[in-house]
Amino acid sequence: MHAAQKCEVKIRLKKGDDVKVIAGKDKGKTGKILRVNRKTDRVEVDGVNVMKRHTKPSPSNQDGGIVDKTVGIHISNVMLIDPKSKKPTRVGFKIEGGKKVRFAKDSGTILV
Repeated sequence: MHAAQKCEVKIRLKKGDDVKVIAGKDKGKTGKILRVNRKTDRVEVDGVNVMKRHTKPSPSNQDGGIVDKTVGIHISNVMLIDPKSKKPTRVGFKIEGGKKVRFAKDSGTILV
């Protein structure tokens, strides 16, 4: 595979979904998705992969200093939490009432 080629990852998660980290240094943590970056296949999860950022004083941040910043985690390292069973599950798509909807594979619950 050349450097310019990229593997396509299907993005099945959305902003606001509750997810659990299944791999990496924050394995086992849960949180809500804050942002989805489709170009880099990464998601920002609240309270996961937090880095320290040293900032200079600026008009928006008068004090400067060390600021905690949430950094993206690869989408393959998170799994959606089933709203019914509260366990990690895969996400599927199906047509219901003429509309394409997401559903939790374990319980069959339709995701909003």
